[in-house]
Amino acid sequence: MSKIITNPETNSFKKIRYFISKRLNSIASPGQIHQEWKEWEKNLFRFFFIFLILLSVPLDWNFFGDLFSINWIDFHFHDLFRLTKYQIQFIPQDKLPLYGIGSFANWGIAILISAIGAVIWAKLDTTRKQYVVLYYWLRVVVRYRLAVILVTYGFIKVFPLQMPYPSLSNLLTNYGDFFSWKIYFQTVGIAPKYETFLGFVEILAAFLLFNRKTATIGVGLIFGFIGNVAVVNGLYDVGELVNSSFIVLLATFLFAYDIPRLYNLLIQEVPTYANKLVPNFSDDFLRKTRLVLKSAFLVFVLLFGFKSYQNYANDPYKVPQTPGLEKAYGYYNVKDFILDNDTIPYSKTDANRWQDVVFEKWSTISIKINRPVKVDFSSGESASGKDIDRNYELVGLSGRHYFYYEIDTVKHTLALQNKNKNHRSEKLLLTYARPSDSTIVLSGTNENKQSIRVVLNKINKKYMMFEGRRKEVKL
Repeated sequence: MSKIITNPETNSFKKIRYFISKRLNSIASPGQIHQEWKEWEKNLFRFFFIFLILLSVPLDWNFFGDLFSINWIDFHFHDLFRLTKYQIQFIPQDKLPLYGIGSFANWGIAILISAIGAVIWAKLDTTRKQYVVLYYWLRVVVRYRLAVILVTYGFIKVFPLQMPYPSLSNLLTNYGDFFSWKIYFQTVGIAPKYETFLGFVEILAAFLLFNRKTATIGVGLIFGFIGNVAVVNGLYDVGELVNSSFIVLLATFLFAYDIPRLYNLLIQEVPTYANKLVPNFSDDFLRKTRLVLKSAFLVFVLLFGFKSYQNYANDPYKVPQTPGLEKAYGYYNVKDFILDNDTIPYSKTDANRWQDVVFEKWSTISIKINRPVKVDFSSGESASGKDIDRNYELVGLSGRHYFYYEIDTVKHTLALQNKNKNHRSEKLLLTYARPSDSTIVLSGTNENKQSIRVVLNKINKKYMMFEGRRKEVKL
């Protein structure tokens, strides 16, 4: 009698699949009766199951490359933030435009894969009457994925990091020189308490989603708040349209589950069941897994919140940290400008003549010159340890040239380099003198190796947002 040879690897795989299937299906009590789904409902579910799993679950190696490249002993909050925003990248993110329909190219590929997958799934699974249990688990995945991303966006608003207070240079930039998204960010940035409130709303929505019984309320909150954010991101060309649309997509999927029940309850005014499936957590493995996942989420919230506060208190990632020239902060008129021993009178049209200068509190000087600025179209969201690469203050606007500088207090020199990545080759080496508290004299060579001498007079300009609007202001 011949002996039947079995493949141990195949048997092991079947055992694992059986174990997982048994645990996942145990969520539904045997006595529950579920109505048979229509064919179009099953096809639609198959498509969205594949599509949402592709977008929500890290399945490509790029994510794990980022994950394992992090120094977990001394990590930055932005490392976690980058991971939570991550979506599958068939096309690398840096190859896609920041704005417009082209930024959704990866979604287009995911839709194509999902459509093909749904067709194959339908051919292979012809006996299934409904996917109630699988639908439940998909909603669990979506709820947690949505809660995680809301927490991260919430904390960078609770501690005003995403939209910092406008710099002095930004306040002195002509309104027409701003991109629309920068105007929006500056408008929110001048009201830190309002930004904190917005962050609190996002975190509240995340915790409502965290609990299955309050998920519907959380989704409603998301539609009222994040839905508006998605519209703003699209109309203001913020560059975060894909992420905000992703949040709205997940929220819409969760809300779709409640639409029939809400319609029956509020419109038809008929008795409505709370849930199509009442989850049963009597299985010991399932119960422990649930406890671990909930604990992991809370640990993540505490860790991200602590790291966000730490960054806000010590080193806000969008603001340069190297202190500027001592007691130089302010707005300066260019009284004299000498180029190659030729005095150039004040002019708004001369391409070489400086019009005014701003010394920030940090190591940035901005100069208004009638010379075109090749705009930096990036979002300014990246976190860098180098001040020259912290470009939020200059992205999304033109009209001023921004320079990072290093001070030599012994030789009294300033070594300037243009912060704009499109003009990074521009360098100036200037000697500074302080004849008085309100005057700075700069002399040396400009970006074209020409000799210059500039006399700056500080202007005691008052700003209404600093002075306040509830008391008399003497200008």
